[in-house]
Amino acid sequence: MLAAILALALGSAASVIRADDLLDAQRLQKQGQLPQALEKVDAAIASKPKDAQGRFLKGLILADMGRSTEAVTVFAKLAEDYPELPEPYNNLAVLYAQQKQYDKARTALEMAIRTNPGYAVAYDNLGDVHAKLASQAYEKALQLDASNKLTRSKLSMIQQLVNTSTSAAIKQGAAPRSTAEGDKAVAVVVAPLAAARPTVAQTEKPGEKALHDAEAARGDLSTSTSPVGSGDEAAVSKALQEWAGAWSRKDVSAYLGYYASDFQTPNGVSRKAWEAERSQRIGKSDKLLIEVDELKVSFDGDKATVRFKQHYSSPTAKGSVGKTIIFVKARGRWLIQQERVG
Repeated sequence: MLAAILALALGSAASVIRADDLLDAQRLQKQGQLPQALEKVDAAIASKPKDAQGRFLKGLILADMGRSTEAVTVFAKLAEDYPELPEPYNNLAVLYAQQKQYDKARTALEMAIRTNPGYAVAYDNLGDVHAKLASQAYEKALQLDASNKLTRSKLSMIQQLVNTSTSAAIKQGAAPRSTAEGDKAVAVVVAPLAAARPTVAQTEKPGEKALHDAEAARGDLSTSTSPVGSGDEAAVSKALQEWAGAWSRKDVSAYLGYYASDFQTPNGVSRKAWEAERSQRIGKSDKLLIEVDELKVSFDGDKATVRFKQHYSSPTAKGSVGKTIIFVKARGRWLIQQERVG
C-alpha cells in the first residue's frame, strides 16, 4: 500500500516537472532563447515520449531555429501517431508553404480539414495556398502564350491579392489541447515562424475570389448604347473618379457610399459581410493610390456601363487590371450596382 502511494506521489511529481519544463520552454521560446527552450522541451519529452503537446512545441522551436527539415519530421510523426489532431497537419502545411511546396501544403491542409471539418484556420490557409497555386498556373500559361491578355489580367489580380497585405500570412494553429493518452492539457501559445512565409490576404479567400473573377472575366455584360447628354456621361465619370479617390484616402464610409442598395456582392455573400471585409482590407494598407483611366461609358436607360483600366499602388505592390462597373441612377446619384474584373 505504501509502495503504491509512493509510486502515485512520484508520478504526480513527474507530471508537475513535465508541465514546468513545457512552460519554461514556452517562455524561453518567446524570449528568443531557442537552444535553452529546446533543451527544456527535450527534458519534458524524455519523461513522456508520446506527449503530443511537448512534441508539438518542439516542432515550433525547431522551425523558429530554421531547422525546417527536423520540424517537418516532428509534425509528420505527430500526425501519424495522433491522426485525430488537425494541428500537426496544419503546421506541416506552414512549413511546406515556406519551401514553396504548395501541393504538399494543400494535401496537409485537406487532411487537417478531414480530421476536423470545423477547423477554420485550415480553411483560411487552404484558400491562401490555392491563390499561390493559381498564380503559378497563370505564370506558366503566360510562359507558353505571352500574348494572352486575359491570363495576364487574371495573374495581375491574383498577385494583387497575394501582395497587398504584408501582415497576413499562412497561419499556424494552436497547440493540441489533449491527446489520446488523456493527459491534462498544458497551455502552449503558438509563436509565429521566424522564417519568411508566403504573404497572402487573410481577410478574403483568394482561391474563391480568383475563381469568381475568372468566371466574370470571360464575358462582358451586354448593354445597348443610346444617345445621352454629355452631362450624364460627365456625372458617371465623376462618380467613378470620386469612388477611386475615397478608396485612395481610405475613407471607408465614403467608399461604401458609392454602392447601391442592390449591389451584387461577390459570390453572393451578405452585404454586411462584404462591407466588413472591405473595411478591414482597405484599413490595413499604410498608403494607397487608386487611379482610373481609359474610360469607356455606355448607357442603357438609367444604367451606365463603364469599362476602364484600374491602377493600384501601395508600398508593397503595384498592378493594373481592366474592370467593368455598372452604375444605376438612384435619386439623382450614380451608384455602383455591379463590379467585376474584365
